[in-house]
Amino acid sequence: MDKKLAVYICSGCSIGETVDVEKMAKVAEKEYKAPICRVHPCLCGKEGLELIQKDMAAEGVNTMVIAACSPRVKTAAFTFDPTAVIAERVNIREHVAWCQKPKDEDTQMMAEDYLRMGIVKAQKSELLEAVSDPISKTILVVGGGITGITSALEAAAAGYEVVLVEKQPQLGGFMSFVKNRLPQEPPYQGLEPNGIAEKIQQVLYNPKVKVFTSAKIARTSGQPGQFDVTIEAEGKATEVRVGAIVMATGWKPYDAAKLGHLGYGLSPDVVTNVEFEKMAASGQIKRPSDGKAPESVLFVQCAGSRDKEHLPYCSSVCCLATLKHATYIHEQNADAKVFIVYKDMRTPAQNERFYRFAQDHPLNFLTKGEVAKVEKSGDGKLSVSVTNTLLGEDLLIPVDMVVLAAGMVPNSADGEAIRAFEDAKLKAEKGDSESQRADAAKKADELKCHQGTEILNLTYRQGPDLPVLRHGFPDSHFVCFPYETRRTGIYAAGCVRAPMDSLHAEDDALGAAMKAVQSVELASKGKAVHPRSQDLSFPSFFLQRCTQCKRCTEECPFGTLDEDEKGTPKPNPYRCRRCGICMGACPERIISFKNYSVDMIASMIKSIEIPPEEDEKPRVLVFMCENDAYPALDIAGMNHVMYDPCVRIIPLRCLGSMNIVWIADALSSGFDGVMLFGCKYGDDYQCHFAKGSELANRRLDNVKETLQRLQLEKERIEVHQLAINEYDKLPGLINKFMDLIREIGPNPYKGF
Repeated sequence: MDKKLAVYICSGCSIGETVDVEKMAKVAEKEYKAPICRVHPCLCGKEGLELIQKDMAAEGVNTMVIAACSPRVKTAAFTFDPTAVIAERVNIREHVAWCQKPKDEDTQMMAEDYLRMGIVKAQKSELLEAVSDPISKTILVVGGGITGITSALEAAAAGYEVVLVEKQPQLGGFMSFVKNRLPQEPPYQGLEPNGIAEKIQQVLYNPKVKVFTSAKIARTSGQPGQFDVTIEAEGKATEVRVGAIVMATGWKPYDAAKLGHLGYGLSPDVVTNVEFEKMAASGQIKRPSDGKAPESVLFVQCAGSRDKEHLPYCSSVCCLATLKHATYIHEQNADAKVFIVYKDMRTPAQNERFYRFAQDHPLNFLTKGEVAKVEKSGDGKLSVSVTNTLLGEDLLIPVDMVVLAAGMVPNSADGEAIRAFEDAKLKAEKGDSESQRADAAKKADELKCHQGTEILNLTYRQGPDLPVLRHGFPDSHFVCFPYETRRTGIYAAGCVRAPMDSLHAEDDALGAAMKAVQSVELASKGKAVHPRSQDLSFPSFFLQRCTQCKRCTEECPFGTLDEDEKGTPKPNPYRCRRCGICMGACPERIISFKNYSVDMIASMIKSIEIPPEEDEKPRVLVFMCENDAYPALDIAGMNHVMYDPCVRIIPLRCLGSMNIVWIADALSSGFDGVMLFGCKYGDDYQCHFAKGSELANRRLDNVKETLQRLQLEKERIEVHQLAINEYDKLPGLINKFMDLIREIGPNPYKGF
């Protein structure tokens, strides 16, 4: 491609009052020989955009640098076809004009350096290519409960073909034996029919939905738009190609056998809430021990939930289910007594009205407390000891039955087995000794089948099912993308994703179906899903230099890369989320994007002018994640919070895409220090790419060796994690680091 470069500099929004835009134009014209360089007071306005369009039509401009506001704003105005035009935006408003002293030498130098970096990046970038591979837009829904049925019906209503797979002989899931649903309409006091039979009929007779019952998924290979799925049902295998998958495999009750202190197993009259629901749905509530209708029933809330020894989370629906069960009891026997012992009653939104309705019943006794023990008494009843009550008195309550509100556990693959397998496989490849690697390989082989818990049976290098959180729920970015998993194009919905009632599960089903549709539509255009939605770039691999170190295949959080028997990566481009973590992982630097590469960032670093030591103007390079840290600095700029002008910001797609060679390049070329800002990581991670920030921190161990080799102080590098709402902390962290750098003194490599 013969590039025709044009540089556009906006002087509006205080930019022209803060920096000399004409001097900036000279940088473009003299240093980079830009044939076209224009200054305009409002580039995003009608006249400014017409100016750009005119140059594209009349002058053949196909590469442009727009120095104006943050690339996170005015996106509609400055979006051009990436297959025809290279457009690079330079942030001189939020990151210069709004946060630095007007008409100051340091402010001018900062703006000019940002322009240099933008021009270099545009020069190094290539046009993107639109792909047109054959893409299936069929949606696979795994699980035939209320969530799966709703997802299937909604996707079909949107015009998409659906394949619905259910392991049981009939559809309906847990809802098929629920007597009634919770109130859903004003005044939120009366129970409602479960309505599942009607939904089952709708999906069975929908011409766009193909249903497999008594079925399982034997194999899932491929990538979004091209998943090849083998379904085994009725003794035969069926191959289907689908574009996206909704995993709606539901939940199971927590194993009450682990709750011996609450009397489960002591007496048949101690049952779980699920067993009680089935009993009510069968026609009559009876004591299992003698078949008589109970005169008194005690409900134990949070039976296993919110307990660090069992389920540390709230199971969401148990409180409401108990109030519903109390209603069942009074419908059967108006004189029956109901006792409810709770830690907290959680009935959000309009469900509070149902709680008050149940609370007002004269034969319902509710108390905050802890059930210390459940024992048999001599008269055939059960004796329940309750401590820490609201009244401060211990209670001993004789009842006919005890119902345990057991928590919800997701029907996902065995998370502990999966993690053990992945850890063993990693140790088998990277163990400290040959014996350790051999032992780990043996263990990995034993765990390979994950104890028969597979659901999707993915052929991915990183394991046959979805990665899960520590509580067994399929992983997602819990703040921004609730339906996403770490397998692109596969979305979790309903109780397999989080504990919820049936109404919320239906809402969840709609969200997951929407994301599945979005996934296939973007795949059909070769575009990425979140968070770089619409991105047409793909990583390319110069495999001639690959050393089969497997770092890229191991570190990709999304299972994008498989590998051959030698360990050479085998890309699956539609699984890729364009984060660049593989690029940061590769020690040979063989991975690059057409608009984002190791060489590109290295060239941007080299384009920054380093003042001589005698000028006493230190330079610090700051790498910032584009998802949290960079917009946080934008917000600081919008609030006109000033910070040291000696820093130079380079946004990264993810901190995990940082290749440590950039730090070595920066320090060896005279930068006095390097800061890195990434997302928070850990159990409650906020990294949009799941593991990027954490991986970057691990890699920095190697940087310490670089510092020792260069004989530089370790304090010249700092790493921070912050959330987007912590923008107020960012300028202070920068200023504090600059004070430290001035105290340490200039980099001895300055000037070489």
